[in-house]
Amino acid sequence: MHDLVIRNAQIIDGTGAPGFAGDVAVADGRIIAVVRAEQGGITAKAKRVIDATGRLLTPGFVDIHTHYDGQVCWDKEVTPSCWHGVTTVVMGNCGVGFAPVRAGTENALVELMESVEDIPGTALHEGIPWNWESFGEYLESIDTPYSLDVGAQVPHVAVRHYVMGERCYGDATEDDKAAMAQLTKQALQDGALGFSTSRFYGHLDKQGNLVPGTHAAADEMLAIGAALADIDHGTIEIISDRLNDQEEQDWIENLARQTGRPVTILVSSNVGPGIWDFADRLNADGIQLRPQIGARPASILMSLEGTVNPMRQFPAYSEIKGLPLAERRQRLLDPEFRAKVMRDIPKVARFGDTQKMITSWDAMYVLPRSLSYEPDYEESIAGIAEAKGIHVREALMDAMADGRPILYLIGHYPGHLEKQRSGIAHQHSVFGLSDGGAHCGVLCDASMPTYMLAYMSRDRTKGEKFSLEFTIHKMTEDTAKVYGLYDRGVIAVGYKADLNIIDFETFALSDPEMVYDLPAGGKRLIQKATGYVATICNGEVTYENGVHTGAKPGRLVRGGALQTASTA
Repeated sequence: MHDLVIRNAQIIDGTGAPGFAGDVAVADGRIIAVVRAEQGGITAKAKRVIDATGRLLTPGFVDIHTHYDGQVCWDKEVTPSCWHGVTTVVMGNCGVGFAPVRAGTENALVELMESVEDIPGTALHEGIPWNWESFGEYLESIDTPYSLDVGAQVPHVAVRHYVMGERCYGDATEDDKAAMAQLTKQALQDGALGFSTSRFYGHLDKQGNLVPGTHAAADEMLAIGAALADIDHGTIEIISDRLNDQEEQDWIENLARQTGRPVTILVSSNVGPGIWDFADRLNADGIQLRPQIGARPASILMSLEGTVNPMRQFPAYSEIKGLPLAERRQRLLDPEFRAKVMRDIPKVARFGDTQKMITSWDAMYVLPRSLSYEPDYEESIAGIAEAKGIHVREALMDAMADGRPILYLIGHYPGHLEKQRSGIAHQHSVFGLSDGGAHCGVLCDASMPTYMLAYMSRDRTKGEKFSLEFTIHKMTEDTAKVYGLYDRGVIAVGYKADLNIIDFETFALSDPEMVYDLPAGGKRLIQKATGYVATICNGEVTYENGVHTGAKPGRLVRGGALQTASTA
């Protein structure tokens, strides 16, 4: 008798091949049979049978950029990713994380994560047990049951801080490089899925300094890379705002060729089209260079509760900032208060990027109710003000009183997401950048798997859409392989039974909402979805119609331990 049989599904198997009607049988956490409808289906008995007539059956989604390094210590469901069909997450991204760490220096890593990734430090301090020093000990600490599988990369910032202490912002000595290489090698041997580093100007600590390692010399990166060359697994993740520079491309190429390991480089808003030529050239030589791109461009949501609130630039707002949210929204409509705001001389934000976000009226969009994240000028604060014949400050107060977030798309937004679509469609790109556990007060891109299916594959009208088969492949088999997880991401015999049953007719995103459910009452934006009939991890149903069943069959995934579909 099988543990589970799913019958009459429209199966999209994750390989990119055309979908087909059929049945799937599961036993001991593995797929043991896939039978097409024309072959008669599966007639054997099972402990549970799910009739998936009229519904899609997909592999569970593999999200490779999540920043859940702290959250996994207290949230064993790993929300919100688990609400969006994700059955495997990879963390330790952008070079930041919490291991290795010397006793007494934990606060430095918390402050870096808080500053770079907008995760409340109070939540991290309260929620993290800090019962480790080495990266291997960290993995032991988080090796607990979850609703999905969890894997981690070793972060450059933590390694540099551990080796160099307060010198970590400067140049590394030869001894420093050797020590960092050895720590990275040991972390990989202990189960790290890879190594990540940041060379991005936007990643600053609380004092405004670029995070440790941003200006690391090429020979430091190559020394660390030598550690990966000695190990049979490990992916290298790099975020850099210098990817257009030949010098940056040269050392990345040297690193990729030296290690033979996959390298994924994060495609930010300022990266030019040459990055795809770079990827084409290396992949033609058998070198895996995978530019990583998300479904939406880098963006933030601004609101009265959010980290970025454009009303704070007006001195009059200080009069109401301590009021309950409902009262603040009401006061924004009060003629007397509005008159004060209209007379105000705005304050200038500390950072130029923030100043641009809160004053670019033609690029500040009321979040479309369709949740397209692909707005028109008419939905901008400037466009609304123009249509109504009012001042932009009045249009801003109207929008924020209404309660819908203000969407700001970072970089040049031409009125459509064709650059994103074409990037995702590129043969060497890999889908990522959800930041599921990060940027808590400004976005909720953990919802991107749902967005990719509901909008980019069904509802989009501004340009070409993806086929379901392509979209699902990019979020399952393709992402899994980049991190050497060859046992998942495909609906075929021998693979892990990580699956989603989806009612595509009702499939939709819900509005983002701010909740205060982190340790110490920390806030975060969440976004739920409808249409997930069931999510299955390791053969067990973990979510039914968006509700957790209580099952936690997910586990820590260690690099090198799960290489093929035939190994367990």
